[in-house]
Amino acid sequence: MGELSKLPNIGKAVEQQLNQVGITTLEELSNVGAKAAWLRIQEIDESACIHRLMALEGAIRGIKKTLLPTDVKEDLKKFYSQNKK
Repeated sequence: MGELSKLPNIGKAVEQQLNQVGITTLEELSNVGAKAAWLRIQEIDESACIHRLMALEGAIRGIKKTLLPTDVKEDLKKFYSQNKK
């Protein structure tokens, strides 16, 4: 396992997906952002869900996805509903 799986919410499988889409470090994930990273993952895995999107945002912030502020969760839900396949 690499650097990403040490972040909150990121397991081995999500780390592998991030690596597949060209994201291998926290810096890269932060620069790309959770939304763009999720869109990249969705291109290789149509089952990418809202929980994965929230997990990515939490990882960037260094917190569990359940601790994301309510306004952030609402923004991510709106983004998800507009972009899910």
